[in-house]
Amino acid sequence: MQTTRIICAGFGGQGIMTLGKVLATLGMKNGKSVSWMPSYGAEVRGGTAHSMVIISDSDIPSPVIDKADICIVMNKPSLDKFESRVKKGGTIILNSSLIESSVKRKDINAVKVPATEIASSLGNIKVANIVALGALVSKTKIVSKNKAISLLKEFFAEKKALLELNKKAFNEGIRI
Repeated sequence: MQTTRIICAGFGGQGIMTLGKVLATLGMKNGKSVSWMPSYGAEVRGGTAHSMVIISDSDIPSPVIDKADICIVMNKPSLDKFESRVKKGGTIILNSSLIESSVKRKDINAVKVPATEIASSLGNIKVANIVALGALVSKTKIVSKNKAISLLKEFFAEKKALLELNKKAFNEGIRI
């Protein structure tokens, strides 16, 4: 049985909750059991935020993640807080646009993605989370690229301009 535990973390306003929802929905669409647990800081926009997502072939007894298989960190405070919570051999995806330091641990895989820089070049820094999603899909193969694009089409069905922007952001994350 396969279970993947993912922590997404950053500042409020970086799309951390949306990223968690997208991952949980991808799991559901693939017939998996999922849990999604958001956690907001004292301030929503600008404060800290993280979400925990578990995708499993079996029942999930608790939504709390002690050790993550994958961690996406969008800022330095999130790296400081969550690096120790990635299991040995796990993967941490860093938004290198906002995190200049490196991962201290040698027993995890670090993937640097200039997510904010890429999003800015696309015209909207709010899609940095989708750039990170593309990198996650590329690095871990948690779901296929086509299934992720299909889900983005569902999420943004009412907003065609946002769909195209998010597809570009996702594909840039895959490419990087």
